[in-house]
Order: sequence, then C-alpha cells, then structure tokens
Amino acid sequence: MPDDENSKLSLLSRDVNDLMVVSSMLQDAIVPVVDMAYLENDCAFVMAVKRFQWEQPASDAAGERIRSGLRFDMVKRVQYRNVDRQVRDRFAAILSIAYDDGIVVIHFSGNEAVRLEVDELFCALQDFDHPWPTIWRPVHSK
Repeated sequence: MPDDENSKLSLLSRDVNDLMVVSSMLQDAIVPVVDMAYLENDCAFVMAVKRFQWEQPASDAAGERIRSGLRFDMVKRVQYRNVDRQVRDRFAAILSIAYDDGIVVIHFSGNEAVRLEVDELFCALQDFDHPWPTIWRPVHSK
C-alpha cells in the first residue's frame, strides 16, 4: 500500500450495513485492554487498535498492521464481560461487532465482550499511523 494520507482507512457507520464493513476491517485487530475507555462526559467509547489490513491483497508477506482509532458516540452505558481491565498488559482480539436495537456488542476471542448502550448508532474508524509488516497472518477454520 502506498504510504500516504490517501491510503489510510477512514469509515463512518450510521447503520447496520456500515457497521458490518467496520467489523470486517477490525476482525483480528489487537486491542491493548488499557486502550479501551469510556469517556462518560463525552458520551463516547474509544479504543486504539492494531488492525490487520484485510483490504490489502495477499502477497508473499503475511500482511501488514496499522494503528487505528475506533469511536462510538452517543453511548449511555458500557458493560464488560470477562474483560479483566486490571491486568494492564493484556491484549484482546476483536472477532466482530454487532448492533441491534440500541445495543452495540464488540465480541473478542476468549468469550470476552464489551456491550454499549447507545441512543443511536454512530461509529468512526480511522487509521492514524503508518502500516508495518507482520509475520503473523490471522487464520480462520472454515
């Protein structure tokens, strides 16, 4: 991928179809647990992630990762399931993000999840760094 600002991913999600695209771009993203935060005064939930660039064509290399920010606005409440936020050097891996009737659920491996109660679905995903090569390409059984 060319290393310029135009090649960085920037997505907004206001409906379920948009969120499906965001979810697919974040599948297998690595999230340091300390980089998840509910900004109660802003009614926002944010995460800094290291996402695998699935949109890049396969090559001899395993692929690339890039640092990205994910933000949900109009968040009223946040609940964590099996996410130990006290262990500050832990990482979680995103499996998918779903939305139904005012509830966003971010599913992680290991039966972990973050549940957001929202007034309305409004989500932004933005790459903010340069990609770097990785030798680990996520693999999923069929």
